[in-house]
Amino acid sequence: MILNDLEIAALIILGVALVLGTIRMLLGPTAPDRVVAADTLSVITTVGITALAVVLGSPLYLDVALIYGVLAFIAVVAIARAIEGARPSGGER
Repeated sequence: MILNDLEIAALIILGVALVLGTIRMLLGPTAPDRVVAADTLSVITTVGITALAVVLGSPLYLDVALIYGVLAFIAVVAIARAIEGARPSGGER
């Protein structure tokens, strides 16, 4: 299992994106910034699982990535709805 230069570059970019997303999630000034950062991290994790499937040559990891992506999407939508519901609306009383 020897990685070529393109695969190494992709893994480095994934690592940098993971670090930047984590920084934004920890230092985000508002809750929506943190939710967007969490969504970004879930997408990066899904891509990482997919890359693992390619590197190891196992299609089972693609199923895991698909399920993880769907569950992460549902979780982010639920968190966004909770934040939106906690916020006072301007027109409704």
